[in-house]
Amino acid sequence: MADCLVVLVPGAEQPSRSELAAVGFGRQVAEQLGGHCDVLLLGPQASACGQAVAAYGIGKALVADHPDLAQPTGEALAAAIAHVASAADYRLIAASATTIARDCFPRAAARLKAPMASDVVEIGQCSADVLRFTKPCFSGNLLEELELHGSTALATCRASAFEPPAASDASADVQTIQLPEKLAHPRKRFVEAKRTPLERPELTEADVVVSGGRGTKGDFTPLEELADVLGAAIGASRAVVDAGWLPNDFQVGQTGKVVAPKLYIACGISGAIQHLAGMRNSKVIVAINKDPNAPIFEVADYGLVADLFDAVPKLTAAFRAARQEQGAAS
Repeated sequence: MADCLVVLVPGAEQPSRSELAAVGFGRQVAEQLGGHCDVLLLGPQASACGQAVAAYGIGKALVADHPDLAQPTGEALAAAIAHVASAADYRLIAASATTIARDCFPRAAARLKAPMASDVVEIGQCSADVLRFTKPCFSGNLLEELELHGSTALATCRASAFEPPAASDASADVQTIQLPEKLAHPRKRFVEAKRTPLERPELTEADVVVSGGRGTKGDFTPLEELADVLGAAIGASRAVVDAGWLPNDFQVGQTGKVVAPKLYIACGISGAIQHLAGMRNSKVIVAINKDPNAPIFEVADYGLVADLFDAVPKLTAAFRAARQEQGAAS
C-alpha cells in the first residue's frame, strides 16, 4: 500500500476546478497503488478550504498556516512541502501545474532528492516501484512517456486533462499540522503582488472562452460583448500580450495558461503552434479568421472565413436572441 499527497495553496474557501482536478489525479494514482490520497493545504485559506476538500473522497486533509505563507514564495512553500513529506511515507506528491506549483515543486524535489514529472496528461501503469506518466513535449506535438523510480516522486498534472472527483456525504478528517519556525529564504522577501481585476470568469475555470489575436487590432469590444452574452472568459494570443493590448493574465498558450473549456472561440488568431499548445484540448473549437489558410482551421471543429468585426457582432446578436427566446419560453 502506498499513499499520495496532493498539495493545494487555496486562494479561497472553496477549491477551484484546477485544484479539484489535482485531487482527482492523486486519487487515480492512489487507487492503482492500493493506498489513500491525502491533501495538504497551505496558507491563510487552508483551514476553511480543507473543510470543503474533505468531502471529495480523500484520506485526510492536512491544513497548515504560517506567517511565511501569508504571501507564499517558492522557497517557503517548498520548505513546507518537504517538511511534511519527510515526516510521512508518500509515494507521490502531486499538484496542479499552476504558476505557484511550477515555482515551488522543483525546489521541493531538490530538497527531497526525488524525481519529478511536470504537466502530466495521462497516468500509465503505476506500482510501488515505478510511476509511469505521459506528458506533452515540443509544444504538444509529441507525447513523452516517463518512469519515476525511488521511494518518493513529485508530479504536476495539467488540470484540463483530469476530471474533478464528485463530492460525497462522507467527510475526511481535517488535521492541523505544525510547520518549522522559518520557511522563507533569509535573503528573499515579498515586495508586492500585482493582480489583474477580473470582471468575467477566470480563464482556467471557465466553460466558455472567447479569445482574440492580432486580428483584433487591439479592439476587444466585440469579443467582450460576445463573452458577456455567453458568460465566458476572455483570452488572448501572445501577440496581443506582447503588443500591450491585454495583460499577460489573459494569455493562452505554451507560455501562458492552458485551458480546455467546453467551447473555445478563437477570433483573429492565426493558430501558431505555441497558442495551440494552450487550447487544443478544448471540447469544441470555433475559429473566425479572414485567412482561409490560417493554421487554426486545422484544429477547429467549426471554421468561419470572415472579418471578426463583421462576424462576431452577428454571432452575439444571434446568441442574445436565442437567450431571450429561451427565457420567454421558460
